[in-house]
Amino acid sequence: MTKENIHSDPYKLAGVDIDAGNDLIHKIKADVKSTANSSVLGGIGGFAGMYKLPSGLKNPILVACTDGVGTKVSLAQEYNKLDNIGQDLVAMCVNDLITCGASPMFFLDYFASSKLNINDTALVIKSIASACKASECALLGGETAEMPDHYIGDNFDLAGFSVGCVEERKIIDGSSIEDGDVIIGVESSGPHSNGYSLIRKILNESNLTDNKKSELAENLLAPTTLYTSLTRKILKDFNIKGMAHITGGGITENIPRIVPDVLQIEIYKDEWGLPRIFNWIKDEGNINMTDMYKIFNCGIGYVFIVSKDESDQLRNAISNEGFNSYLIGGISKKTNKEDLIYI
Repeated sequence: MTKENIHSDPYKLAGVDIDAGNDLIHKIKADVKSTANSSVLGGIGGFAGMYKLPSGLKNPILVACTDGVGTKVSLAQEYNKLDNIGQDLVAMCVNDLITCGASPMFFLDYFASSKLNINDTALVIKSIASACKASECALLGGETAEMPDHYIGDNFDLAGFSVGCVEERKIIDGSSIEDGDVIIGVESSGPHSNGYSLIRKILNESNLTDNKKSELAENLLAPTTLYTSLTRKILKDFNIKGMAHITGGGITENIPRIVPDVLQIEIYKDEWGLPRIFNWIKDEGNINMTDMYKIFNCGIGYVFIVSKDESDQLRNAISNEGFNSYLIGGISKKTNKEDLIYI
């Protein structure tokens, strides 16, 4: 496009660069294509993505999730570390999806900014594609929206959408959980993608030097752990009664979502140590443990509920996959109105 044409392009003058969008598609094409499998029909650039349902299922049930990364995006932008934020997005969706026993099939992303930065956007989408491959799901499509005056400066936002499938008779909904079952918690990599509005406030108000803040931000930006591969393997060998992804609301609010109302959850708070990054958040932010458990995952990113006689074997299997796990609680008959208590 000539200089004269650029100045006469009314949409570009309004802040939307169609050519930049086309350049981005060209730049990310190989990454997106690398996630495709035999169920993907068509390629990037169409009006819609098409995906063939898995064969061999008698009563396939579709499962769908959507989520974002929240203000972890802001921290990643501030410290110019965007290479993992795509994994955060994928993990927040697929980790939710697998809790009912489903396997993710495909993923869609939405990227919105005030002005499209092709290199930054491509870096984020490359991370999304990499996480999709690790989760064995296809990056089927997405939307990149340039919205001048709606977002401030270089700010952008992300949203993700994941669709999976489970055989109806294999749905895990927590209904079989009973008195005497135990709760196995699997380690997180850090705060994952929750609580970052508070984390950023604490970090900004701290007396740390800029170098120390940068070092701490590196730890705070550790990507959300993907539990898809682990869960697939565990479901093949164990009778899992319930699973929970520990996200917003922390341990306190997420585990009760899968446990029948007539039962009570007992969390053994001394069975795992609070990781260093959470101790810093607690101390620097002057946050009590009641609030910590309600805001953050506190080192436990995913939970399996099983019968007590399977717990040791389950923990060994989790360890064999490279994860640390802890017996963090048990299930008992409800003796008061509390769904969950810490002991």
